[in-house]
Amino acid sequence: MKTLKYLAIGLGALVVLLLIVALFVPKNFSYEKTVTINAPIDSVWVNVNSLSALDKWSPWNDHDPVMKKELKGTDGTVGAMQSWESTIVGTGSQTIAAIEKPTLFETDLNFYKPQKSHGKAFVKLVSEGPRTKATWGMTGNMPYPMNLMHLFMNMDKMMGKDWDNGLTKLKKLSEK
Repeated sequence: MKTLKYLAIGLGALVVLLLIVALFVPKNFSYEKTVTINAPIDSVWVNVNSLSALDKWSPWNDHDPVMKKELKGTDGTVGAMQSWESTIVGTGSQTIAAIEKPTLFETDLNFYKPQKSHGKAFVKLVSEGPRTKATWGMTGNMPYPMNLMHLFMNMDKMMGKDWDNGLTKLKKLSEK
């Protein structure tokens, strides 16, 4: 009986300690990858300037090529929204939040399943003479105490392969 009491006290203390640590762990996160494309900025821009353009190089289509998608609004304009539903990649939507031709395309992301979360995604383009530097990124936050997961997550390990795949596809599309 004493052993169970000490075990319960120990587990309780561990939970309290973790909750205290979570107070000091950042809630915000960001992740981005960059690729240099051997094409002028205008040639790259046509591949990032709308939701349907993004969809052509989306790495998640490889995971579920038959996912259900719906587009609302005028694609390529602020407020247009694409939603998706998949048993493999989850359910969510992205809405065009900002367009600064030919350097920025930004969306608001909403994930509903398997876990609710919100964030922003963006593609930034920078002209480098005859080449273009494309940066694909995502920002968001994890509420307390879920932010504790930051200590155990490796964003590059979780997302790097998919993002490399997507940027490779964008590069190939743009260099045609």
